[in-house]
Amino acid sequence: MIAPISAVNTPEYERVAASLARQGMMQHLHVRLLRAEPGLVELALPYGDKVTQQQDGFHGGAMGALADIAGGYAGLTLAPDGMEVVTVEYKINFLNSYQGGEIRALGRVVKAGKRVIVTTAEVHHIDTNGKVSPCAVMQQTLAPVPKTY
Repeated sequence: MIAPISAVNTPEYERVAASLARQGMMQHLHVRLLRAEPGLVELALPYGDKVTQQQDGFHGGAMGALADIAGGYAGLTLAPDGMEVVTVEYKINFLNSYQGGEIRALGRVVKAGKRVIVTTAEVHHIDTNGKVSPCAVMQQTLAPVPKTY
């Protein structure tokens, strides 16, 4: 899961960064793009009061949103120019919820078709000492759609 951060001047990184900057929710939650390569995107979400549940752990909705965005952006890296992707469905299994540190989602494309893109995402918690622990796994279906802006 933890790997060197990709170069920021690649076409995939620039495409994902530009789209992420337009997402109000992700900006509100301070989501960071760590890497973007063809078929792979890694995002980070810091711990804070906006992303917790009643027991002070990361909320499942925050984990699901991060996994959805990471998988979606992995799909976007393989979508043709002039196209974006939207989530048709995803299924997520929550494994654990942690406090502090940050969570990271690594999205990967399983199959990129013309009408459907299938991705997976793994969500891990990284504590303040650097210990990595699994939080969730997701499978997702995306649909390419024309860019509208």
